[in-house]
Amino acid sequence: MEFEQLAKLVDNEPVFETGLLLAGNVEPHDVLSQLSRWVKSGRIYQIRRGIYALAPPYQKVKPHPFLIANHMVKASYVSCQSALEFYGLIPEHTPVTVSVTTVRPGHWKTPLGTFEFHHMKQSLFTGYKLSDLGNGQKAFIATAEKALLDLVYLQPGGDTESYLDELRLHNLETLDLNHLHELAVKSKSKKLLKAARRISILAGEEAEEYRAL
Repeated sequence: MEFEQLAKLVDNEPVFETGLLLAGNVEPHDVLSQLSRWVKSGRIYQIRRGIYALAPPYQKVKPHPFLIANHMVKASYVSCQSALEFYGLIPEHTPVTVSVTTVRPGHWKTPLGTFEFHHMKQSLFTGYKLSDLGNGQKAFIATAEKALLDLVYLQPGGDTESYLDELRLHNLETLDLNHLHELAVKSKSKKLLKAARRISILAGEEAEEYRAL
């Protein structure tokens, strides 16, 4: 396969997998060897084993980190600080894309960013949706309410008043507090119920400040 064939086959796909190239009458060893050569020459990026992206100037669409994360671990969704930044609920930029997964946790540095995956038990693997990232890209992301609760769940002392205050949460009027409490109740976790109550208080305080302006 020539590189021009690869670029045409991948077309507008920001991320592609080796399975796309192994369909039809091809020799797998030859395809994998060619991919390795293109990685070494800087024409493509290897994100994980079997997962690639075209490198500039060949890529037509820059892959969004959330899309990459979904490809890296199939049973996962973006959550915690990454989702909170996406929804405008925390002021800081989060350089690491954080996801939760039902499989083994992991941490990877790639040419397209750093990705972190935390284990979440199956009963709590809920509260996410397929969201539009722009440029025709979509990814599974926790709702704002679930992202908050995931962060609390994974962070030791995450339900304390001091930790929640340190997050400097804002735009809390955008939260669906009913959904927040439903998720906390469904989790059967005292820690998450406590956090949900505290977040509701913070949301009320923010609303009072807004009305006073």
